[in-house]
Amino acid sequence: MKLLRLAIAGAFALASMIMPVSAAPDDFLTIQLKDGPVVIQLMPDVAPKHVAQVKALATKGAYDSVVFHRVIDGFMAQTGDVQFGKEGGPGFNPARAGTGGSDLPDLPAEFSKVPFERGMVGMARAQNPNSANSQFFIMFDQGSFLNGQYTVIGKVVSGMEFVDKIKRGQGRNGEVTNPDKMIKVTVGKK
Repeated sequence: MKLLRLAIAGAFALASMIMPVSAAPDDFLTIQLKDGPVVIQLMPDVAPKHVAQVKALATKGAYDSVVFHRVIDGFMAQTGDVQFGKEGGPGFNPARAGTGGSDLPDLPAEFSKVPFERGMVGMARAQNPNSANSQFFIMFDQGSFLNGQYTVIGKVVSGMEFVDKIKRGQGRNGEVTNPDKMIKVTVGKK
């Protein structure tokens, strides 16, 4: 019986690490795509600095009209380059989309034991583990090779069918010609 109680307690502890039982209204991000809204439950308890930065950028409209510059079928869709990937923005440059960030500082890694599965949202970074800034990706499938190497910031809780419709890229690196974009990104469920 004691072993059973320990197993149940362990299961609850693991579940709370993966997805908080209750989330504050501002611990959600809504991304309006061409096909419909995608709601992401953010995980401030797992990656507080990264979640705060993403919320700050969304609140000031920095993610609106940012393209999905790298989309690899069966893997992930990457977006969030507010410097070079914001369609109609002063620095928009499709050839450089994916190489920029934002006017906020890069962040120290907040790696966790939360696994990269379908619908998980992680922060993109350069070779340096402490280089995440504004770019993030949404997983189409599991990616266990990313576990403990990239910061998890949330999970899609509705609208994954719209993520699945994002235009895929070509080639090994998934570069997208005439890419889809995040039309509007807001904090909260919209």
